[in-house]
Amino acid sequence: MKKFFRRLMALILIAVIARGAVAAPVIKDGYQLYKQVTERMPVQQKVDEIRAQAAYTPFEDISPVFIDTLLESEDRRFYSHCGLDPISLIRAVAANAIHGRYIQGGSTITQQLAKNMYFSFEKQLSRKVAELFVALQLEGLYSKEEILALYCTLAYFGQNCYGVKEAGGYYYGVEPSQLDSQQSRELVRALKAPSVYNPSTIRR
Repeated sequence: MKKFFRRLMALILIAVIARGAVAAPVIKDGYQLYKQVTERMPVQQKVDEIRAQAAYTPFEDISPVFIDTLLESEDRRFYSHCGLDPISLIRAVAANAIHGRYIQGGSTITQQLAKNMYFSFEKQLSRKVAELFVALQLEGLYSKEEILALYCTLAYFGQNCYGVKEAGGYYYGVEPSQLDSQQSRELVRALKAPSVYNPSTIRR
């Protein structure tokens, strides 16, 4: 029953994004895209592939300071939502409606992980819907800590650095477990605009 309720809430929120009359075809297209990518490579297989990478860093090997800084900036309700955050999503929809264009995403860390795993960065509604379905599947299969470890392995920090392990080594010469508060703030800021805010640019 709990799983059904979560999926129902997800579909309701997707419908909000898709704006009424166009909701049904957008949901259909998004679901088809989700099926296509996960049939080519199932989520569990994709996760296994990520974990086999040299850059993969388990949750326990990442500085707690970095994790706290990341959640404060990117997803404050990460531990209480099921893969999508209704509050952030509704706020983003309202902001986009007011400005008449896409200015705010409202994506959770799980959704960002889904995007990094399978999708391009084009701002298409069908892709956002597919992203939500992958996020829900991730939340059903993995713990929050496992999701954070996967996200921190795929996230882009600029200067061709993918993952907190590469970024910590490149910018500071430290392991992910050694990142301090200043380094964590700089790396988390880089996630928003890697070409503008990466530590190399900041220090010029």
